[in-house]
Amino acid sequence: MNPTALACTALLGLLVFGGGLAVSLLRFRDRVIVGPAAQPNALLNRAVRAHANTCEYAGVLAALFLWHGAQQPAPWVVGLIVAATACRVLLVVGLFAYARMDRPNPVRFVGALGTYVTGLGLCGALFVG
Repeated sequence: MNPTALACTALLGLLVFGGGLAVSLLRFRDRVIVGPAAQPNALLNRAVRAHANTCEYAGVLAALFLWHGAQQPAPWVVGLIVAATACRVLLVVGLFAYARMDRPNPVRFVGALGTYVTGLGLCGALFVG
């Protein structure tokens, strides 16, 4: 098993479970048990969006990482795995670091676009390898 693929899978897991913990702690702090916070751009709402978006992609990415990692991946595939992980981190940072979700920001944009490009590349690598 490729150690980079394992490490990147672990990082995705940390984003999912760490994000879930962050949402729970923010809900407790803000006393919002169910649903969104009153303010659209509240930290709780940004955390919920970051966690949900991470969960939407982490499972498929982890499966791709682990499959490729078990197959003696080419260096360019390992590069895609690292880039995809970095993009997922960027997307989360883009949601937490900027006070508004209703406006685009460059960090979130790069994270989202990079996820699409690297994810498609990893899918395409299934056909090549």
